[in-house]
Amino acid sequence: MERIGLIGAGRAGTALGAALAAAGHRLVGVTARSSASRERAARLLPRVPVLTADEVTSRADVVLVAVPDDLIHDVAHALPLTCAQYVVHLSGAHGLGPLAGLDATPVALHPSMTFPGGPVRLDGVMFTATAPDEAQAMVERLVKSLGAQLQWVDDEQRARYHAGLVHGANHLTTLLTQAIDVLREAGVDDPAATLRPLVAATLDNTLRSGHHALTGPIARGDIDTVAAHLAALRDSTARTYAELARATVELAAADGRLDPETAARFGEVLSGHSTERDRTGEAPR
Repeated sequence: MERIGLIGAGRAGTALGAALAAAGHRLVGVTARSSASRERAARLLPRVPVLTADEVTSRADVVLVAVPDDLIHDVAHALPLTCAQYVVHLSGAHGLGPLAGLDATPVALHPSMTFPGGPVRLDGVMFTATAPDEAQAMVERLVKSLGAQLQWVDDEQRARYHAGLVHGANHLTTLLTQAIDVLREAGVDDPAATLRPLVAATLDNTLRSGHHALTGPIARGDIDTVAAHLAALRDSTARTYAELARATVELAAADGRLDPETAARFGEVLSGHSTERDRTGEAPR
């Protein structure tokens, strides 16, 4: 197995490092500059020495650059890499661009997973990779050793790939946070318990069936219900609801569940809650 060096002790890097170590890979060192990073490295990588970036790089076959996206280029280009090494970043949005011009073979490798700051199970998680042909066997070994899955995406599609993940996961947190607040305002004592079975079933059905899983007032053509919702909601939540309702109307119309007349009537109801109108300073109706 390759010797692995970890540049950066953030949440993703340390979790991946811990998983690789548990899978039998040798971690030769980790860099940790802040007190939080040193604490995290000590907790998740207790047997891995904390070294300078040059020391980690000189000992490794595979150098994982686990730093914020905007720092990847500068950090990677400051390392004493050689043509015998692989340099791997973990960004979803970036492809090989930040690693261009380095002597080491570049790899972009992103796990589709959230990292809250502790150990994370990666078996079954999908890793998305972009790499030249000569790196693909190494990438497959690393990912398969974790019990994870691997797919490849073209370099020019990295931003679109990452946008899909952010829209489906990060924005889901925003949506559910707003929904919890609305339920709490309505007097519901435990909004999370109220939402959990519905959201879990919807998520499972949508991942299996796509747009065919759509239910609710728009799919049924209940225009008055949507109007009542908008009247009850305020500010950013009303705008979020309206924007997602517009997209849902388009989805339901495209697959034939809404006729053109009903879709147009929904559009009239939603027209007073446009983000475009908000930018002009006019309050939503």
